[in-house]
Amino acid sequence: MLRRRCLAALTVLGLCMMAFACARGDSPSVEVPAPAADLTPSTQPSQPQTLVVGGGCFWCSEAVFEHVKGVTEVISGYSGGTKETATYEQVSAGGTGHAEAIQITYDPSQVTYGRLLQVFFSTFDPTTKDYQGPDHGHQYRTVIFYQTPEQKQVAEAYIKQLDAAHVFAKPIVTTLEPFKAFYPAETYHQDYVKHHRRDPYVVQNSLPELQKLKQHFPKLYREP
Repeated sequence: MLRRRCLAALTVLGLCMMAFACARGDSPSVEVPAPAADLTPSTQPSQPQTLVVGGGCFWCSEAVFEHVKGVTEVISGYSGGTKETATYEQVSAGGTGHAEAIQITYDPSQVTYGRLLQVFFSTFDPTTKDYQGPDHGHQYRTVIFYQTPEQKQVAEAYIKQLDAAHVFAKPIVTTLEPFKAFYPAETYHQDYVKHHRRDPYVVQNSLPELQKLKQHFPKLYREP
């Protein structure tokens, strides 16, 4: 796995050149419409909600949602497998059932579930199966872990809406999987982009996604 190699040896020029050659930041930027259906906004802002999604590397996804107004916390981690296999080494090797995912805690009085899904689909390529940019494997699948029947219904309808409108050149391959548990990743993965903005992987893959957020959602963008 390329990102794992670059993390272990960022000074090796050959590996860094490979990361530049197939950057996920090169994916086309498209205008993604808002969902036609959404969850009813909460009238109780004291009750935060959570959304767990996977869109390839959790470094990239975490950085995007940390800049969204109404989001109060984003944690990188693993979902889809068991607690015993929820480690970076095991997940990176494949076969655990886990996806690299992020847990988003948000205030539904400020930003809705549907709006967060719109951001999700706007900042990466949801048409590539089991990979994003230089990261390949089932652990990099695009996935929404729904926690209620209502969340599933909204996400399912939204995917059908985007496919029907041919927003992307190819069909969306994002899967909807029932949420079972979320396991936070190791400490060194948290806020990775914030602390490593000159990392070649971050420059080529994470920062372009932040630019997409700022471009498409200027009123929603904030500095954390």
